[in-house]
Amino acid sequence: MSLLLQILFWVALGGTITSSVYCLMVMAAAARFWARKRREDSVEPTFLPALSVLKPLHGTEPGMEKNLVSFFEQEYPKFELLFCARHDTDEGLQLARRVGERYPEVDAKYVTCGEPMPKFHNAKVYSLAKLDSVAQHELFITSDADVRVTKDYLRRMVQNLKDPRVGLASCVYLGTTDKGRQAGLSAQLDAVGKSVELTSGALVADMLEGTKFALGATMAVRKKSFEQAGGFEELGAFYADDFVLGNRLAAQGIGVKLATHVIRLMVQDTPFMLSFRNQLRWMQSTRRSRPLGHLGTGLTFAMPFGLLGLLWGLLSGHALLGVVWLAWMVVNRWLQAGAILNALGDDSWMWGVLLYPLRDLLGSLLWVGSYGGDRFYYRGKVYKLKYGGRVEEPE
Repeated sequence: MSLLLQILFWVALGGTITSSVYCLMVMAAAARFWARKRREDSVEPTFLPALSVLKPLHGTEPGMEKNLVSFFEQEYPKFELLFCARHDTDEGLQLARRVGERYPEVDAKYVTCGEPMPKFHNAKVYSLAKLDSVAQHELFITSDADVRVTKDYLRRMVQNLKDPRVGLASCVYLGTTDKGRQAGLSAQLDAVGKSVELTSGALVADMLEGTKFALGATMAVRKKSFEQAGGFEELGAFYADDFVLGNRLAAQGIGVKLATHVIRLMVQDTPFMLSFRNQLRWMQSTRRSRPLGHLGTGLTFAMPFGLLGLLWGLLSGHALLGVVWLAWMVVNRWLQAGAILNALGDDSWMWGVLLYPLRDLLGSLLWVGSYGGDRFYYRGKVYKLKYGGRVEEPE
């Protein structure tokens, strides 16, 4: 029992140290981001070239109409809105048309691409390839269907391409549910995870080594950047096409930026198991896209080590110390979440802070689960993830 207690103690202590160091790094990165955001927001946008806004669609979901409306109401001098779905009967494409009828002044086009070709396991990239073929302009703004933006979104995002050396800029986001606190716990945990967990990693990486990745929810990107990264057919073989696109451009010395503009990524109020499966799919993809970095992510979680510290305290006769140990890990996550949510400008940051220790625990379980298999279910099909993040349909 003595040896077991020693192992328990040292594992808990090691994780406590690494997660505490990580928390300090996140707070520093958040302060750096906040200062940069304030500086850039104080400057009036002057670079306003013509833009093509590319939006792949597949079906519809609650709140999507509001998401689409936010794009039609952009305050920008010249842009085209391009929507693409597999078939003309797609409910998302039909919804976009109905919304577009209310904004006749907006140049909007609606196209179809058919079913993806065999090598395009990533249907979103297949849609982007079609949109690329009909786009009139050389500068693109891409965005997913679950993105909701403010009226200055295009003005702010395109400023990142003012420097001709920059080939791509993506941004972090606030996970948001339409129902707010009335949404189910699984949706709220997913939302705060998207806001804090993902943003923490992105800001720390940007602070330490610069941006060598992209976050595909929305991107400001040059038309030629897709070709420079290998072309749509090559990118379509990956599940995390956004990471591959940004990583390949950075490897070539092409500028990749993390923008300071913040969007909202709308999270659906889904049952826990469906939400867990969706989040696990992204963890599995990350594990294969950047295996070493993903392995190290296990040391950034705090709550598992706090619970181990509590268990050690209870078994060793130091119950009070165990309780204090767990309490410190809770405070650790509160500090991390508070720093990130305030830097992002979240008005309801206090609720997110309170929830985040539970989300941190869930995130650690997802991390463990990401090592459990290489297959995932997505939009009616089963896929297999290979090393490097490539996707194939299992035989």
